[in-house]
Amino acid sequence: MGTYRVCCCFSRRFKVTEADPPSDVKETFRKYSGGEIHMTADQLLLFIEECQGGNGGVVSKLDAERIVEQVLHKRHPITSLINRKTLTLEDFHHYLFNSELNPPIGSQVHQDMNLPLSHYFIYTGHNSYLTGNQLSSPCSDVPIIKALKRGVRVIELDLWPNSSKDNVHVLHGRTLTTPVELIRCLKSIKEHAFSASVYPVVITLEDHLTPDLQEKVAQMVDETFGEMLFCPESGELKELPSPESLKYRILISTKPPKEYLEAEEDKRTKSQRVKDPIDDDAWGEEPSRALSYKEKNIKYENDESDHDNEDSEHHIKHSDSCPAYKNLIAIHAGKPKGGLEEALKVEKDKVRRLSLAEQALEKAAERHQQQIIRFTQKNILRIYPKGTRFTSSNYKPLVGWLHGAQMIAFNMQGYGRSLWLMHGMFRANGGCGYVKKPDFLMTNGPNNEVFDPKAKLPVKETLKVKVYMGDGWHLDFKQTHFDAYSPPDFYTRVGISGAPADEIMRKTKPKEDTWTPVWNEEFTFELTLPEIALLRIEVHEYDMSEKDDFAGQTCIPVSELRPGIRAVPLCDRKGYPYTAARLLMRFEFVS
Repeated sequence: MGTYRVCCCFSRRFKVTEADPPSDVKETFRKYSGGEIHMTADQLLLFIEECQGGNGGVVSKLDAERIVEQVLHKRHPITSLINRKTLTLEDFHHYLFNSELNPPIGSQVHQDMNLPLSHYFIYTGHNSYLTGNQLSSPCSDVPIIKALKRGVRVIELDLWPNSSKDNVHVLHGRTLTTPVELIRCLKSIKEHAFSASVYPVVITLEDHLTPDLQEKVAQMVDETFGEMLFCPESGELKELPSPESLKYRILISTKPPKEYLEAEEDKRTKSQRVKDPIDDDAWGEEPSRALSYKEKNIKYENDESDHDNEDSEHHIKHSDSCPAYKNLIAIHAGKPKGGLEEALKVEKDKVRRLSLAEQALEKAAERHQQQIIRFTQKNILRIYPKGTRFTSSNYKPLVGWLHGAQMIAFNMQGYGRSLWLMHGMFRANGGCGYVKKPDFLMTNGPNNEVFDPKAKLPVKETLKVKVYMGDGWHLDFKQTHFDAYSPPDFYTRVGISGAPADEIMRKTKPKEDTWTPVWNEEFTFELTLPEIALLRIEVHEYDMSEKDDFAGQTCIPVSELRPGIRAVPLCDRKGYPYTAARLLMRFEFVS
C-alpha cells in the first residue's frame, strides 16, 4: 500500500496489485492444459514447440520439467514437500513473465565464427580511457574495464610522452584530461579482456611517440601479453584471420612507426570548431532526427581536423623506424596518398584498416558508396565521432553499418539513444562482441555489383509486436520517483531503427495511476531489411505539466527475436539492466 500526500491536509492511498494474466495468456493456458486447471511438463513442452519457436533450438521434456521445477521452487517452496509437478495459470503467467526463463533472445554464440574479421560488425570503443567528457575528464583504466565487461572488443589508446619524455601516458592530446600510465591500461586489458567474450580484443593505438618510446611500448606490450599477442609471421596480412582462430588473443592495430613531432601541430587545432547542437534530453535525441553533416550545413576547413585522424600523412618527418614496434602490428592502419578514392581501393595481397570521421563517412557515402561496401568486404573500416562531440555524445551507427563498416567507434561512457542502438546490435550472437554482417553486404550480384543502400526495396518481412503489460518498477524506484501525489502513468514506445524506409516509432496510451500497467496494444512493422533492423522499446511516465520521465529502455536485434510471448527486461539510461522492471510482449513474424 502506497500513501501519497495531496496539498497539506489530505493523503491518497494506492495498493500495488499484481495484474491478472492477459486474456491471450489465459486462452493459451486453457488450450494447452486441455481445459484443466493444471499444465503438465509435456503440455508446456508442446506450447514451447508450437508457440515459442522451440526457444531457438531443440527443447526436450527434461528442459520442460526443469522449467516447471524452477517456477514451482520460486513461487511455492513448500511444493517440494508435496511433490507437485504441474503449473497453475498463475504459475504459467509467472514463467512467461520471467526474463531469465523466457527471454526475448538467446544467450549463446550461434553464428559462423570461422570467416575473416571483415565479415563481422565489431563492438568498438572510442577514446576508451576517458571517464567523461572529451576535454577535461580524468583518464583511467576503469572505463576500459567496464567496456570489456560489456563485451566491447576494440579498445582505443592515445599514446603520448610524459612530461619528462621517458615514459608513456594515455590521454586525450591537446586537452585538459589528466593522464593514466600505459602499463596500467595494458595490465587491465590483460586481466579483463575475456571476462565477457572469448573472441579477440583489438587495441587500436594512436601514437605520438619518438622511436625510443615506441621501443618501450613494444617491450611493455610484449611483456604484458606474451603468448596472448597475435603477430603475423610474415609481416602484413594478406587476409584477415577469423574470430574463431583468434580466441583469447590480443591484436594491435595502428599505422607503421613515424617520428613524433615535439612541436604541437597547431594547424590541426585551428580548424573551425562548431559546437554540437546537443539535445539535453535525459535520453538523447531521436537517431532518425539526427541531422546529417550535409543538412547541418557545417563547413569544416579540414574534414580530418579531429586529432583522431591516425592516418594523417602531412608534417610527418621520416626517421629510422622501430622494428620491434612495427612487428607488433597485426592490422595495419593508414590512408594511402591520393584522396579517398585511392584509399578505398582493394589490394589483392594486402588488408588494412581505414579510419574516417562520421561526417567524412556521410560525405563519402554520397559519392563512393559502392567503393565503401566493396572495400569493407575484405578490409576494415573504422568510423569515429567528430571532434566537436565534447560531451562524449554519439552519432547514428546505422549509416556505417549499412555501408559495411565493421568498427563504429563509440564513446561508451556517453549517453543517449544512439548508444542504446549500439548496445542493441551487440546483444546479438550471445553478446560476444562480433556480429556477422548480413549476406547482402558480403554477396555480390551476377554482374559483381554490390548492395545499394539507397535502392528502394520491397517489404521482406512483417513483424507484429503486442505490448501486454509491465511490472517491477515499484521494486526499482522510490514510491514518489515519478509523481509525488499518485502512482505513475506509464506508456510504451515501440519502433524500428534500421534501413531508412523501415524507421518508425509508435506508442501506447498512458495507463493512469498504476505501477502494473496493462496496455494490450499491438503494432505492425513492415521491414525491407530485417537482417539489420533493431527493435526499440522505451517506457516513459506521462507528465502533463513537465517533460515525461524516463522509465526504462532496451533495444533488440530483430533477427535475434524469439517468436511468442516473452518477458523483456528493461535497462536504465546507461544500458544497465534494472533489477525487476520488465514488459510482457508477443512477437510474431509474417513473411
